[in-house]
Amino acid sequence: MDALECHTVFTIPIGKGIPVYESVVVTWIIMAALTIASIILVRNLRVENVSKKQLILESGITFLQNFFEGAVGKNGVRYIPYLITVALYIGASNLIGILGFTPPTKDMNVTAALAIASILLIEYAGIHKKGVRGWLKSFTEPVAVITPLNILEVFIRPLSLCMRLFGNILGSFVVMELIKKLLPVFLPVPFSLYFDVFDGLIQAYVFVFLTSLFIKEAVDDDD
Repeated sequence: MDALECHTVFTIPIGKGIPVYESVVVTWIIMAALTIASIILVRNLRVENVSKKQLILESGITFLQNFFEGAVGKNGVRYIPYLITVALYIGASNLIGILGFTPPTKDMNVTAALAIASILLIEYAGIHKKGVRGWLKSFTEPVAVITPLNILEVFIRPLSLCMRLFGNILGSFVVMELIKKLLPVFLPVPFSLYFDVFDGLIQAYVFVFLTSLFIKEAVDDDD
């Protein structure tokens, strides 16, 4: 199954050699592109007589801030920068297939890392809000008998986030590759708009929205 393979681009000559996979290289490209775009977009910002570029940028950031604030609640606003960053990365990763690159999110290592990072942040948010004692006590709610299930949920959540993102992106990639092989050159374009653009953005939305809901649950007041 070629779609499941992680292709090595080059090997770092340390010890027995450290393989650098295609998903890592494409992630570097995405990071560089987002960094350059950020530098360009935030140049010459003004308080008065703002440019159209600045208005668009501020409108976009305000929209994202309001959206995530509504999702995580007032107690979770400090985690919004992480959510925006993850949304931009996953969105760019899913869309980069349009340019001929293999989406990094097709690599389960990438989706697993994203899921683990999100769950660690969620549990940290719970500890930060409730303290260690309150966080441990939350596992016994609403009744102590379901404590094992609440503990198991901590491990199920990252698996769910990982497999949902990985499965959808891999499935879209495989379907698009089959369509490209079976249909003439121009016919796959409408399918690409759905699988590469619409579905890619939807998966980014689902991932960060679920993470937002988990954070809100972790930081909500008991009352």
